[in-house]
Amino acid sequence: MSVRHRILDGCDLETFIVCKDVEEGKTLGLRLMAELGFEDADVVFCEMGGPGVRIRLRGYVYRPSADYQWYDLEV
Repeated sequence: MSVRHRILDGCDLETFIVCKDVEEGKTLGLRLMAELGFEDADVVFCEMGGPGVRIRLRGYVYRPSADYQWYDLEV
């Protein structure tokens, strides 16, 4: 079983992205999450500062009521 299947709900990532404004930063952040393999992601926080944005993103492995693969896992 993949470690990804042991994640309870999501995976958070925080980084700084060089961009011209907040909207571009959000777009680039969501593209990053897609490139990392997350089909479902949200921008949790985004703030312009200097040459770009400080952004926090959440890539969902499971949304509430999902078919959790970890549910029957023997740890």
